[in-house]
Amino acid sequence: MRHSVLSLFALLIVCPVLAQPPKPTRGDEMIEEWLKAQTAEISNRFLDGAKTKADWEGKRERLKGEYLEMLGLSPLPEKSPLEAKITGTVDRGAVVVDRLHFQSAPGLYVTGNLYRPKDNSKKLPTILYVCGHSNKGRDGNKTAFQDHGMWFASNGYVCLVIDTLQLGEVAGKHHGTYNLNRWWWQARGYTPAGIECWNGIRAIDYLVTRPDVDAERIGVTGISGGGASTIWIAAADDRVKVAVPVSGMSDLTSYVSNKIINGHCDCMLMVNTYGWEWTTIAALIAPRPMLFANSDKDSIFPMDGNRRIIERLRQAYKMYEKPDLVDEHVSQGGHDYRPDLRIAIFKWMNKYLKNETGEVKDADFKPLAGKELRVFAEDADLPKDSVNGKIDELFVPSAKVTLPEEGKFDAWKKLVMKELREKCFRGWPERVPQAKMPKKVSDTDFGFYLETEPGIMIRVQYEEGDVKKPISFIVLGTDDKAIGMPKWAEDVHEGECFLCSPRGHGLTAWTAKNPPNYVERAHILVGKTVDQMRVWDTIAAFREHRTQAPAKFWQAAGKGQAGIIAAYAALLEPDFAAAELYDPPSSHRDGPIFLNVLRVLDIPEALGLLAPRPLTIHSNDKAFDRTAEIYKRAGAADKFKRIELKK
Repeated sequence: MRHSVLSLFALLIVCPVLAQPPKPTRGDEMIEEWLKAQTAEISNRFLDGAKTKADWEGKRERLKGEYLEMLGLSPLPEKSPLEAKITGTVDRGAVVVDRLHFQSAPGLYVTGNLYRPKDNSKKLPTILYVCGHSNKGRDGNKTAFQDHGMWFASNGYVCLVIDTLQLGEVAGKHHGTYNLNRWWWQARGYTPAGIECWNGIRAIDYLVTRPDVDAERIGVTGISGGGASTIWIAAADDRVKVAVPVSGMSDLTSYVSNKIINGHCDCMLMVNTYGWEWTTIAALIAPRPMLFANSDKDSIFPMDGNRRIIERLRQAYKMYEKPDLVDEHVSQGGHDYRPDLRIAIFKWMNKYLKNETGEVKDADFKPLAGKELRVFAEDADLPKDSVNGKIDELFVPSAKVTLPEEGKFDAWKKLVMKELREKCFRGWPERVPQAKMPKKVSDTDFGFYLETEPGIMIRVQYEEGDVKKPISFIVLGTDDKAIGMPKWAEDVHEGECFLCSPRGHGLTAWTAKNPPNYVERAHILVGKTVDQMRVWDTIAAFREHRTQAPAKFWQAAGKGQAGIIAAYAALLEPDFAAAELYDPPSSHRDGPIFLNVLRVLDIPEALGLLAPRPLTIHSNDKAFDRTAEIYKRAGAADKFKRIELKK
């Protein structure tokens, strides 16, 4: 093995290449160009390729299921009793405002204000108003949008304005990956967009129980985060007959290529497992009437994205031969309401919920003090059984993996691997292609530069060792230096070693900034994670280097999270003969992060899938007893080895 590597270097010495070693693409530029290329590819998938109404209708049921799954709503949570309660009423003359709450799931409280005409005995058209991010503190962000509730109730509607999870009276979190480093949200398949959608669905469940609500005339609207929620809810629930999202959606080109995602919290984003062009979500609303409203100087919903979206939506509505049921309204100004925006909303709702097309006037009333609209008047009134603050831990269930029966390991593994590929490594080929070695291949530190996919360059370094021992293909992690053998590896690997620096490590590291965590968050919008693609890099690089000694025993190795990346590389690449892990985490909650992986399995079960190949774990964690048990049931107990770490 040593001779083949040195021979390659001897050949390079006669060229001028080594005089000026090639520099790998700068990390930021490399990953941003890759993300743009991914976005461009996905952007061609509007409507999943449907060109006719028949095509679209044939795909729609499947797509609806995928959509709910990407929100964390598949299977749908149980519709438990709402336990709706009105805690007080404010009399505003012709309009009364009920302060109410319900539980969209046990302990998940939704607070709201219901505006309704006084002394009404009829079933009325009804508006669910979903809020954007307005920090009104203890009063809840619903109090910032009371002008909409007052206008609708003053004009013959019932209007329920509900708080969001974050910035509501009973608060949770929206910013898990934006600035809280809750990357396990991606591993769990969780997004607060799913909560906002579910709360809207349950709000409609409440509304249709009321005697003053016409269940056949329900509309939804809101701005910013409320604009996004309008689309989430209307796409998920066909009981919504009319939708007016305001400044609440852009497309992948804006979010990723133009980095608009940096201005958005996680409630605006779904886990894009199936690689959707974003406008396909809004197209699920067709052919129900929809006004797509925006502002021409909105920096977080720029007009180029708005133009692309409305043109795509017009295509969808034309398929139904109902082009008049979708339209746009563009206001002049920034990210805010102005009278023309409100009037456009009111006129659209009047037209399609009341069959009225006359002129309307903006709301004219004296706002109530926020405290008057509180559902829970004092802090002592806040519910003690609330789970709002920990709903991210509960909403999307983690997988509960049943271990294989003895003698049935192969069948068990086949089923688990199928789900793992579908949910976590979707779109990957059966075998990751071998990396390519460019003409300028080396540097002065025995390093080789490989292209693992178009535009992605990584570095692999060779370290000499005992040629009679197994060859270790070591994945380097964040704690490992970019050049040279890590100390931990010197202690456990005696044979020749290749040290793999996957994307984002060492010389290809990109800028890390929290917030907004652009690179990591942009990956989820193109249906991937950084760690998932590090597994790809590892396999591609391994396959290229293995060609130099295909008959030898190669093992994947790594420390900490990098060790688990190495293990998954071995799991997905059968030419790895074994794996050796040093102090690995025992749960994907602590990384590495793969899309939806905790909905399929956790690390101990994933490592068990390596049976009957040899697996050595340097760890004191008892969680790996479960891995040992899987090896036992696979009839390969002797292939599993655990080495205690010295404290």
